[in-house]
Amino acid sequence: MSEKIEKSEGGTLKGILAKPVWGWFGFVALMFVAAALFLWLIFTVTPWMKSRASFYKFTPDTNQVAMGSVPSDEELRVDIGRLQHKIDRLTPGGVYLIVNTTDNTFELYQNKKLIRNGLCSTGSYIKLETDGEKHWVFETPKGALSIKGKITDPVWRKPDWAFVEEGLPIPVADDPSRYEYGVLGDYALALGHGYLIHGTLYKRFLGQPVTHGCIRMNDEDLEAVYKTLPIGAKVFIY
Repeated sequence: MSEKIEKSEGGTLKGILAKPVWGWFGFVALMFVAAALFLWLIFTVTPWMKSRASFYKFTPDTNQVAMGSVPSDEELRVDIGRLQHKIDRLTPGGVYLIVNTTDNTFELYQNKKLIRNGLCSTGSYIKLETDGEKHWVFETPKGALSIKGKITDPVWRKPDWAFVEEGLPIPVADDPSRYEYGVLGDYALALGHGYLIHGTLYKRFLGQPVTHGCIRMNDEDLEAVYKTLPIGAKVFIY
């Protein structure tokens, strides 16, 4: 009877641990395997699961639709409406002018439709220097400008650079020699800081960058622009 009990106890954990060598060796081996399995789960399986979660969260496929991360039609309509409102605010009345200084062309829009386009002339980018520290670079300003004022039969008040360019002494501010008539065409639209949209006597140069910064047009195009653009209308120059 005692022999049977001893044999049955030899198969239990208590029996194994009771053996001097193999009992403790087996226990340590079992703990080592458990620890290795635990570390494998932490450093291998867990990062893989996180990467898969990240993939399903950010990849733009059907999973995104299911998770609700893709905007709905209603949200898209709201975004488009906001963008349209911003465009309308930038172009009051749907009237604006676009000037391309690379190709020296213009496009006139009314009610968001192109109603006229053609050639113009913009800044030459020539640099003019005096004997002193004064210098000028003849470039047309770029960006979103606006019509500051409108003038019929404009008179050109020649700035200092006009006299330097001609090799003449610069006169006082109100000298009569500063005023020149009939060189800007029938109309002018002021863009601020002395820059104008105006006509020209040198129509053969339209389509070329030859101005001192103003935008030149032929008579018919200038008249259309003058009559279409109200004060405050946007002029986009790029």
